[in-house]
Amino acid sequence: MITPPSGAARSLLLWPGGAPGALGKDELDTPRLYVYPASGETAHAAVIVLPGGGYRSLVMEKEGGIPARWLAAHGVTAFVLQYRLGKRYYFPAPMLDGARAIRYVRSHAREFGIDPNKVGLWGFSAGGHLAGYLAAVHDSGQARAADPIDRVSDRPDFTILSYARLSLSDEIPRATNFEGLLGDHPTPEALRAVSVDRLVTRDVPPALIYSTSADQTVDSRNATAYYDAVKRVGGAAELHIFEPGPHGTGMGTGLKGLDELSIFPEIVAGWMQRHGWMPAPEAARPVLARR
Repeated sequence: MITPPSGAARSLLLWPGGAPGALGKDELDTPRLYVYPASGETAHAAVIVLPGGGYRSLVMEKEGGIPARWLAAHGVTAFVLQYRLGKRYYFPAPMLDGARAIRYVRSHAREFGIDPNKVGLWGFSAGGHLAGYLAAVHDSGQARAADPIDRVSDRPDFTILSYARLSLSDEIPRATNFEGLLGDHPTPEALRAVSVDRLVTRDVPPALIYSTSADQTVDSRNATAYYDAVKRVGGAAELHIFEPGPHGTGMGTGLKGLDELSIFPEIVAGWMQRHGWMPAPEAARPVLARR
């Protein structure tokens, strides 16, 4: 049972006729998007939020609804993706759902009032791994696909990666082997196939990466490994690693004894505004002199 994030205007099935490889038609078989529209007459950016949960559950409010509502309040239309999970679905089902979400949003850009060239991802924990994977592995669409949605690109235009597992190198300590994505006994080959830092190409979109040194679940060296991988291919990345903070800090606000992390939403806003993915605050916009 998945509790939807609160505050969504509506939800949309990614595949109304059934997802590829679906094992049924229940809630867990039907990936969907929860929509949080931003106001404004001009086309704006969109962000698809990918909650974490180890590919076995979804933290839909803390890592879905809360950031989605924050984005919408700051002029960015947001979507929360409910993707398929283990032990019912394994790789590549979540990746297919994520790619479909990007194509769906981009192909419906006019309906949502968004710019199809400003579609980003914000992933938390396992959702951050999914976002990183989609940033590394994508295509421009199938020109002759029967479904018009499949004709557009699934490459995100930017990514925000929060305490995400982005490397499965044996040099970085880890407590699990992504059993929720790969099954109980993944092979070394399967682990390498989803080790995002190994998959990055020159076509990787800009990334904002956030982690904490005190995270005992996802070592902060995942963040540095991905940053290094992006820089090696000439990509753009900004990295923030805070010293305090356990795994699962969400947006970093309202955490007792962790006031230092509360600046993270400002970091996200500044980064997005600098790149033109979020409107600048009214107070920061130039005022034309009146005659």
